[in-house]
Amino acid sequence: MEKSTNNDGQIIKNNRNMKLEAIYNAVIVKPVETEETSYGGIIVPDLGDEKNKLGKVVAVGKGYYSVTGVWMDTVLNIGDVVVLPTMGFSKLEHEGEEYWIGPENQILGRIKQD
Repeated sequence: MEKSTNNDGQIIKNNRNMKLEAIYNAVIVKPVETEETSYGGIIVPDLGDEKNKLGKVVAVGKGYYSVTGVWMDTVLNIGDVVVLPTMGFSKLEHEGEEYWIGPENQILGRIKQD
């Protein structure tokens, strides 16, 4: 862990090897790049960005207690490819990478490979 001081002389600890950890029923997802449409060699970006996004799960919380007091385990696993809603997940940049964080119950679906 590196230590540095700011302009006020306060010590700031910089941990360059921080890991993202999901808690409760949170899921951390790394976006999966989708291909843009090409017409005659010209790449046409999708300007109507209202489509649901795909992402790969990189961290999953252990679960949560329901309103009735029953422990509910999360059902997703690290490595799952999921469909995210257009709104509802928070965007986070960590160590130069983009991630989305949100509750597991807002994920629309899981894409299974045969």
